[in-house]
Amino acid sequence: MIQKKHSFFADIRRNPFSYCLVLPAAIYVLLFSYLTLPYMLMAFQNYHFQTGLFHSPWVGLKNFAFFFKSNRAGLVTWNTIWLNFLFITSGTVGSVVLALMLNEVRQKRYLKVTQSLMLFPNFLSWIIVAYIVYAFLSTGNGWLYQIIESFGGKPVSMYSKASYWPPILVIIKLWKGVGMNSVIYMASMTGIDEGLYEAARIDGANKFQEIRHITLPLIMPTVCIMTLLAVGKIFYGDFQMIYALVGDNGILMQTTDVIDTYVFRALRQTGDPSGAMAVGVYQAFVGFIMVYGSNWLVKKNFPDGAIF
Repeated sequence: MIQKKHSFFADIRRNPFSYCLVLPAAIYVLLFSYLTLPYMLMAFQNYHFQTGLFHSPWVGLKNFAFFFKSNRAGLVTWNTIWLNFLFITSGTVGSVVLALMLNEVRQKRYLKVTQSLMLFPNFLSWIIVAYIVYAFLSTGNGWLYQIIESFGGKPVSMYSKASYWPPILVIIKLWKGVGMNSVIYMASMTGIDEGLYEAARIDGANKFQEIRHITLPLIMPTVCIMTLLAVGKIFYGDFQMIYALVGDNGILMQTTDVIDTYVFRALRQTGDPSGAMAVGVYQAFVGFIMVYGSNWLVKKNFPDGAIF
């Protein structure tokens, strides 16, 4: 035990700059992931800010009824799962395809410019993205509205048609995040031995056969791990994205209202943090089950793609 402590501190002395880089992330995880765990008790209390965490009265599972007895519980749960399923599948396929395309580019200057342009949307806040989307889709002055009208078509008010918004959200999510996710898969591709491709070309394989039989199988562990991590958050809606783009538009809530936006509105109206925490505990529990179950299935059928 003493030797382990000594080796750990000796490693810090050998690599001080590496640990300095890790330190902000470690502090963030400690503050917002571990030190906040005791506040999960709020889900089983009638929490009051004045009495504090350890002096608020216990109410058992009463707070969970706040969500499960709601007439919108089924709808927001379905919307959360369905939208996240669309985001995960389209995001994974789009990122892998984009990474495969960029991996075949041999002009370095073009590759750098292209990657920079694709990474740029990831650093835009959702508020900026919401204004960009509004400029495209708004009725009357929106670019899409004017283009359809100029060709003699009949424009549709996008902000009053709930059925249009799941594909709109998927397109926006892809535009903003597919560039960053593709970098992960490109990094995985750089570790593939070039000799495998040379041997395949000697055997007469074309480019598509190389991708199918070499590239895809070798990056599949990375794809599985990224998918498993995404599945763990399938019960968490992208609150920033949906609330920035949709807000409190009641017409669109039929297809866009997720658990997180529903809880936010309920917390804003009732001011009860215990009910919100109860839903958070429910989401965390289901997320744990999803990750553990998905990892078990992957480990059973494809051990290299499992997380643990």
